[in-house]
Amino acid sequence: MTAHDVVVRLRAAGCVWAEEEAALLAAATSDPAGLEALVDRRVGGEPLETVLGWVEFLGRRLVVAPGVFVPRRRTELLARTALREVADRTGRTGRPVVVEMCAGVGPVAASLDDRVDLHVADLSEVALRCARTNAPTAEAHLGHLFDALPDRLRGRIDVLAANAPYVPTDRIADMPPEARDHEPRAALDGGADGVDLHRRIASAAPQWLAAGGVLLIETSPGQAALTTGAMAAAGLTTTVGTDPDVGGCVAVGRLSPAAGEQA
Repeated sequence: MTAHDVVVRLRAAGCVWAEEEAALLAAATSDPAGLEALVDRRVGGEPLETVLGWVEFLGRRLVVAPGVFVPRRRTELLARTALREVADRTGRTGRPVVVEMCAGVGPVAASLDDRVDLHVADLSEVALRCARTNAPTAEAHLGHLFDALPDRLRGRIDVLAANAPYVPTDRIADMPPEARDHEPRAALDGGADGVDLHRRIASAAPQWLAAGGVLLIETSPGQAALTTGAMAAAGLTTTVGTDPDVGGCVAVGRLSPAAGEQA
């Protein structure tokens, strides 16, 4: 199969960046039969990232596998926000405790280093296997939301970051087939208005955050008021950060030191 053949097949399958994808697929294997197998998977609708086995995130390659949620570039804002929060605490409050909830392959955790007590939690064992590779210093916890976390973290988390599903249920059918057909529905479906899990995370967060701890939830500009509303209802002081360059939007909820001491 020539490079031209690959481009033609990808373009016929609707791949907008056929030339770029063809180059990446060709670089992934030196075996002609292997290349044909990769092209077959891509033409069949599988996300390019899981075909390649990696996704670029904040300048590094993260391992991904078929059946996981592929980190989007907009989540770089969530990771950068977590990094800033950790930097504010490092050296001031000891070794910060950081949890990435609904972690998937652990893009936020992978952006941190061993100066933090790092944890990742997710429902998917496949995703957690990737997260263990991407963030080898993190302790991995399998389970749903806070049920996944050991009780020893209660009241000790300095930074809790979550990219919980926030696609409204009736909008999933409108998503690109790469996401709709190849990523877990549990990683996409946020309920009727898309923020069901945001509400659940926000309502329980004060029990798990340390004094002055912060909850970071990726959301969308159109849903930000609902996400911060859930945080405010839980007693958190809220702000919203955006980055139009990557399309990112992060709701920030901060627990007051007094509230943390009482929790």
